[in-house]
Amino acid sequence: MHLTHKIALRPTPEQADYFARACGTARKVWNWALDEWSKQYAGGGKPNAMALKKQFNAIKYELYPWLKDIHRDAHAQPFTHLGKAWTTFFADLRAGRQAHEPRFNSRRKDAAWTASTLPMTSSHWTESPSGSRRSGPWP
Repeated sequence: MHLTHKIALRPTPEQADYFARACGTARKVWNWALDEWSKQYAGGGKPNAMALKKQFNAIKYELYPWLKDIHRDAHAQPFTHLGKAWTTFFADLRAGRQAHEPRFNSRRKDAAWTASTLPMTSSHWTESPSGSRRSGPWP
């Protein structure tokens, strides 16, 4: 259970545009990485997130010159998240649990990578599903 205190962001039009572009960048990079991972895996390779990130960094400004205008975390974090998603997938398979491969992210309004899903809460008291508690604001 998570107890949170929500704080609404009221971005200026320029900030809202930047948030949308940053979320779109993260979605684009996730989809590129997932596609590349699938190609390498189907070809008998053993891809990993850091190798894909290095491969992407070598070509990113040639393919997507607009990335220079977006903070690097928007195009760096999707690799970490994809690596964790595949690790969870294979761990679930080994444990005999129901497993779902990572999926491509959509541009639909209800999709995961939209500006409306940016973290907009701060927590003064949080209780995790395991029952542990944490007090104080997030760093």
